[in-house]
Amino acid sequence: MTHQTPPPPPRPTGPDDPGSEHLHRGLQPRHIQMIAIGGTIGVGLFLGSAQALHDAGPGLLITYAVAGLVVFFVMRALGELLVHRPVSGSFATYAEEFIGKWAGFATGWSYWLMWVVTGTAELTAAGIYVRYWWPEVPQWLPGLIALAILGVANLLAVRLFGEFEFWFAIIKVLTIVVLLLMAAAILIFGFGPLGQTASLSNIWTHGGFFPHGMAGALLALQVVVFAFVGVELLGVTAGESKDPEKTLPSAVRRVIWRIALFYLGALTAVMALVPWNQLDPDVSPFVLVFAKVGVPAAAGVVNVVVLTAALSSCNSGVFSTGRMLFTLAGDRHAPAAFGKVSRQGVPAAGILASMAVMLLGVAANYFVPKEAFAYVTSVATIAAVFTWGIIVCAHLRYRAAVRAGRLRPVAFRMPLAPASNYFVLAFLGLVLVLLAFDAETRIALYVAPVWAVILVAGYRLARRTRAAGRPGVPPDEEVPEPSRLT
Repeated sequence: MTHQTPPPPPRPTGPDDPGSEHLHRGLQPRHIQMIAIGGTIGVGLFLGSAQALHDAGPGLLITYAVAGLVVFFVMRALGELLVHRPVSGSFATYAEEFIGKWAGFATGWSYWLMWVVTGTAELTAAGIYVRYWWPEVPQWLPGLIALAILGVANLLAVRLFGEFEFWFAIIKVLTIVVLLLMAAAILIFGFGPLGQTASLSNIWTHGGFFPHGMAGALLALQVVVFAFVGVELLGVTAGESKDPEKTLPSAVRRVIWRIALFYLGALTAVMALVPWNQLDPDVSPFVLVFAKVGVPAAAGVVNVVVLTAALSSCNSGVFSTGRMLFTLAGDRHAPAAFGKVSRQGVPAAGILASMAVMLLGVAANYFVPKEAFAYVTSVATIAAVFTWGIIVCAHLRYRAAVRAGRLRPVAFRMPLAPASNYFVLAFLGLVLVLLAFDAETRIALYVAPVWAVILVAGYRLARRTRAAGRPGVPPDEEVPEPSRLT
């Protein structure tokens, strides 16, 4: 018989509590659903898939399918933890609760770094996209304007973040739905410029399904994983979701179907309409397909969509970095000022600090060559791999606590655990190994040890600061705090 602990007492509220009591629950179910959808559709699909298709050919579908399965397991593990305790900045909180203080510190700051770096890249990309229409505009100006608008929206109310993300996601979803409907009509009825050549057989008749062998599909993993970065954002919204016990599991359950439709479906449609070996690795396959179908101003239309994807990613970055600093401050891993919220119920100090770093990044990117984008994506991939790994490890420890009777089980459970946990960890390890085989992605393996040293130094400083606030505790010892395993 499983022994269960009695219901835990209400969690105390105060400046050090990272819980959701301080944040305004202003995200509606429709916001949560579209944030979950938007988190699975980004620039990695609309632009990054061009080079990936060139390197892997149709075998990229298998790469996306396997990576999508991994993402599904990660999200189911996160979903189970979210139902256990829906808090803002969830993965950092779960890392500290189930693994240790060092894990909470490292996870929170690594996730913050990932979104600051990604947000900076997207702001730079936004400047490039705007110059498509107005080439005389300085590249830094659109990024500055976008950051200001998104920052103000995030500072005013969490509902405005939800509204921005809702409409950004609508635009991305409509683009893919139009592509799928258009492809189905051409394949069935054979009309238009592509009517005579479009066929599902294009996927396997131009050099085979793996034209570059399995190596091509494996080396595309870094691009594929980066394409999925952001899907875990659902966990950051937990502290501000209305009725999280219902809305969050519902959103998580649909992740696998969204991946199948938006990634596998869209890429299958692209390769059925235009053989993969006729796609340009430097041009979005969506632009090429819409242009060949005869859609007027196809490049301009898709440019709007890609700009939307960039702004959506930056919006997510502003939102998530502020919440993560809020959580870190609550755990005494960051300055206490970041643990306060404004009258609007948002962590204003954390948002402003993160925006300042992004702004410095935009200025720095003015002098960085084109290769910097590959560097940025590989660094973001490292941080994402670490975050996903921490989520499944925290889930393993949570399940162990449930089996020991220290925690109650929840109805929403990760399937096939713990085998699925170890499958995810093995996959993430493979991604790290494969980063070493490409000169552009290898930079992330150089950055990772440097970041690890910074984290160790930061954690020691944070530990001493906590100890200094508690008389009689030696600064070089871990400060005991009440267990969260309740």
